Amino acid sequence: MKTVRLSPEDNVVTAISPLAVGDEGATTLIPRGHKMAAVAIAKGAPVTKYAQVIGYAAEDIAQGAHVHTHNLEFRNVDTEYEFSTNLRPVAPAKMRDTFMGYRRPSGRVGTRNYIAVLTSVNCSATAARNIAAHFTEERLAAYPNVDGVVAFVHGTGCGMAGSGDGFEALQRVMWGYARNPNVAAVLMAGLGCEMNQIDWLIEAYGLVPGPLFQSMNIQDVGGLRKTVELGIRKIEAMLPLVNDVQREECPASELMVALQCGGSDAWSGITANPALGYACDLLVAQGATGVLAETPEIYGAEHLLTARAADRETGEKLIGLIRWWEDYTLRNKGSMDNNPSPGNKKGGLTTILEKSLGAAAKGGTTPLTGVYKYAEPVTKPGFAFMDSPGYDPASVTGQIASGCNLVTFTTGRGSAFGAKPSPSLKIATNTEMYTRMTEDMDINAGRILTDGASVEEVGREIYKTLLRVASGEQTKSEAQGLGDYEFVPWQIGAVM
Repeated sequence: MKTVRLSPEDNVVTAISPLAVGDEGATTLIPRGHKMAAVAIAKGAPVTKYAQVIGYAAEDIAQGAHVHTHNLEFRNVDTEYEFSTNLRPVAPAKMRDTFMGYRRPSGRVGTRNYIAVLTSVNCSATAARNIAAHFTEERLAAYPNVDGVVAFVHGTGCGMAGSGDGFEALQRVMWGYARNPNVAAVLMAGLGCEMNQIDWLIEAYGLVPGPLFQSMNIQDVGGLRKTVELGIRKIEAMLPLVNDVQREECPASELMVALQCGGSDAWSGITANPALGYACDLLVAQGATGVLAETPEIYGAEHLLTARAADRETGEKLIGLIRWWEDYTLRNKGSMDNNPSPGNKKGGLTTILEKSLGAAAKGGTTPLTGVYKYAEPVTKPGFAFMDSPGYDPASVTGQIASGCNLVTFTTGRGSAFGAKPSPSLKIATNTEMYTRMTEDMDINAGRILTDGASVEEVGREIYKTLLRVASGEQTKSEAQGLGDYEFVPWQIGAVM
């Protein structure tokens, strides 16, 4: 067989390999990963994949024809939502798994041991970069338990309202990174006159200055050079303290895993995402947490999540996010179908509805225990959802700020991504790309198609790899030094 039909209810099939005219009844050339009409579809009729509507025929589509952007149109979803009608709680695991982690004074557990240089405003970005750059591998060789000194800089912090969604989101991101269990010590660097004042952050979130939490402003210190020199001295004093922290055996329930995808293709929803969903179920059975995000990329699949909501209030919160995003795109003269990207479409994804149905599979099958604002702390174990854009760096930044100490990242086109301080595990959707980008990919979920591996088998591989990575094993992204430039807080609101 050269095609796969994902549900008996579907009126399209997906090409496993390129189809020539006559192959499987194709009436035209159909690229690998793209859709072919399994039956004739009348103009205006729904096109179904995963037993769900992914769009509507823009013209009469003959059986065997290529179905893609030229003849499939998007419409905004209009769904009758059900709440808590598909609750499948997972039984607690009989065997309690562990990993070797860093237990923090807060009681939370880190998978890495970083010192963070956080900036309150873009004006202090150069100072932070220069401070972090001083601590080369050679200078850190005497501190083998320290994973690195990392500058987290951004392009905002001033020229913004001093209240509202944008200001609050930025403060949650800064607070979240300062409190992330993968961060052992923090140096905050500001300019002094910015809207996003460090003192306000410390007061609002109850941060306590001490040997492992320091702050400074360029204007108070006396300029850039003096700030860099002072910052270096402060971190030099932190290094021995951070290096003294040792890994110890910790329960898998302390893991909080970001469920992320980028550079998706038609196989994302067939191989890697369902396998990651299975791994998420295994994590939840251990009492751990999986955090799905990218609100525009569950659009059209949100009804599947409301049915899994632990209660109606949780489901209503998710629908509230969908309505906010519909209004947000409308007032900015955009469309929820702005995503998929050109690369996604080349890989066979036609509408955001099709992409979302595949993306939602990353969340497995267990009840949705909570819906959170961007970068808001995730407080309940289990499967959770955090609001964010579909832009990967901004989304993962929010997930790490929410507390994720590991990142999983499925990709079909091939994405070079890492996100300090949390290691990123890259999962390829297809064997062809995995082979081409083997230095970047950790796991090949394409084996589900090429080697007959099951979703469950690859899901267990992902889960076991996460435990090893949590214990210190490097991911491919870490080995290549990725993660210093992927800190991108979501900038909401006007720049003034």
